This record gives sequence, structure tokens and C-alpha cells, in this order.
Amino acid sequence: MEKLRKREHDFSSKLRQESTIKRLREYIGWQRDLRQGSPNQPIPHYSPVSINLDLTSACNFSCPFCVDSTLTNSGKKLKLADIKKTLETLRSYGLLSVILIGGGEPTLHKTFSEVVRFIKERKLQVGIVTNGSKLDAIAAIVPFLEGKDWIRISIDASQEGTFKELHRPRRKVSLHQILEGVKRITEANPAVSIGYSFLVVWEGIEVNGCRLKSNVDEIHETVELAEKYGFDYVSLKPCLIRLEESHRESLLDKVDKDREEEIIEKIKAALEKAKGAAQDKVKILESVNLRAMLEGQAEGIKKQPKMCHLQFFRTVVSPSGIFHCPSLRGVAEAKIAESGGYMTEEKLAETLQTTAKSVLSFDAAKECSVVGCFYHDANWWLEDFIHSGKDVSEIEEVEDENFFL
Repeated sequence: MEKLRKREHDFSSKLRQESTIKRLREYIGWQRDLRQGSPNQPIPHYSPVSINLDLTSACNFSCPFCVDSTLTNSGKKLKLADIKKTLETLRSYGLLSVILIGGGEPTLHKTFSEVVRFIKERKLQVGIVTNGSKLDAIAAIVPFLEGKDWIRISIDASQEGTFKELHRPRRKVSLHQILEGVKRITEANPAVSIGYSFLVVWEGIEVNGCRLKSNVDEIHETVELAEKYGFDYVSLKPCLIRLEESHRESLLDKVDKDREEEIIEKIKAALEKAKGAAQDKVKILESVNLRAMLEGQAEGIKKQPKMCHLQFFRTVVSPSGIFHCPSLRGVAEAKIAESGGYMTEEKLAETLQTTAKSVLSFDAAKECSVVGCFYHDANWWLEDFIHSGKDVSEIEEVEDENFFL
């Protein structure tokens, strides 16, 4: 449990860390200058603190709830040489962490192992989100990982039937095989945090006419399996649906109040049972949007400030381009550069100018009005501080720990 702290999803605290607070203060200063009539002030010249790095669009699962289904198996992938140039440039300007996730299954990239080793040789934190189908590839890189790195396996079930129905693997892989593989990995490097990712699917969710199997009753069993097979935590988040008309990820779309309350009560009861099973053996992490949902604030978390400030601090680098938000991966309005937009100092400078324009012109209050935003609280904290008039020296600095945004 020492591997994890309470600030797992407190993104404003992450921005106040010793290694990030200088750029936070400069960003606030830039925003204040703009709002006080100095529109030509350049955006602070830093890389993002953290990037999501999508190595490939290839995926060997057919999850019906996948929000990136329009991008997967398009044949696109990043070249190793381009990945190295991108990481080298970004590291020179302040990159601190890389999450290998999204748009496809990262372990299917033929140079996955070399990419991970390159990241660690540059002293960057690395997180890996995988479907668990190629844990041999994960096992090969585990010796290179450190205590602040993590691996999260997207499992979303405790029962074999539910696992197969929710993931529909294209290759022969079972829940039991994944769990046994994780056990071997945790034994090989106990310092690394291993997470059991669980997308909470409640009764009645439909995607493209397909009704998803509910897994709410399996949450407590998941915690028991996590403890048995050596996971450090179970990460719970609500099932989001990408709306066809807007291409945005929505929380509790078209659910009336009575049904919403019914869903919330059922999840709360399952969560209490899971916490009883967890005790002090396995940590349960609830995402920002799941907490908001369970507190009856699903609509509140969709109310975003006009400016999305977090796009300055984290972006998505994918074969389809660079996007300012993980939930808007592949959406044209969120694209700030082609995939090589960070490969050289000159390209980084150009992409930073595009980022500045995006910060100022992308209306998050309108464009993300259906999104249960993961960065909602941090964005509002920044917006409020910019307006507060407080001196940036008053921002409390916290100890370096976790740079994943």
C-alpha cells in the first residue's frame, strides 16, 4: 500500500509538485497577462508534464464499449525512430511521465519492449495500460521498471463469461490466464504497482444496438481476485459512451433521475461490499467521474470552465496526430498537430503555439458539456486561482511523487 498515495486522482496536487510548480506558476502568469490585455505574450515554453503515447491502432479485442473503436485497427502505428525523437525532445523541455495507452493495444507494437526501455533510460515515469493478452511482453520489460511506475490491466470482470462478453478477444485468452500471468509479474518485480482496471457497467447500457452485460455484482469478487493474485489496487471508473452525433464521451446519457438514483444505489451497495473485502490488503481507487456520479453530481461534473487549462500540461501523441485531451482522441477539434509535432525543437515550438490557440479558442464549456471530465476539479481549481488575484508564491508546494496526468 506504500506504493500508492491518496492523491492518485488529485491532479491539482500533481501540478503543485516541486518539479512542476514553476511551469504552473508561469502558466497562471501567462493567463493573467492575457486577461489583462497583453494578448501577444508567448505561452510558457515547456513540454507537457505527461503524455499519453499511443503506439499503434492495432487491437486484438473487440470490446463493444470501446470509445476508440473508430480508430482501432486502422493500420496506423508510430515508427520507433519517430517515437525516440519525440521523447528526447519532450524530455529536454520538461516531460516527466509517459502513459502507453489507447487507440489500440500497446503490447502489439513490435518495438514495445524497446520503447519502454528507452523511456526508462531517460529517467521518465512510465504507466502501461494493457488488455493483458500479451503479458509475456510485459514480463520482458518488468525488470526495467521502478517503484513509481505502474501497469494497469483492463479486465472489467471477475467471472470468465463476463470477461469474454465484455471484451470479445480475437485470440484465445482467458481471465484465468491473465490473472496467473499477473501473479508471475508481481513476483518478478514487487516494487511496481499493478492495477486491476474495472469499468463499471450497469444494467441498460447500449452501444450500437448492443446491450452490455452488467458487472456491478462482480465488484467485490474482483477485489478478492486482486488480493489473491497480487494486484496492488482496483481502479473503478464508470462506463462512458462516445455519442455518435458529437463524438464526445458522455456519462449517464439519456438516463432519467429515478433510474440514475437506482443505478447509484446499486453501485454504492456493491462498493461497500467490496471495501469490506479489501480491508487493508488492496486499495480501491474511484475515478473523479465515478465519485461525482455516486455523489449525485453527474451533471455538475459536466459543467466545465470555458478554458481547458489541462491541455497545456498533458496531451495525447497518437498515429493519427497530437490531441489535447484523451477523451477527444481522434476528434478534429482537439487536434493540435500531426503525430510528429514534438519531434524537433522547431516542431515543438510550433505545436506550443497551436496549443496556445487551442487553450484560448476551444470552448470547453460548450464542447465538453456532455463529458464527465476526469480533469474537471483541476481545471476549476486553476480557473479560480487565476481569478483570485492571489500571488503565485502562495501556491503550496508538495513533494514529488506521481507525474501522471
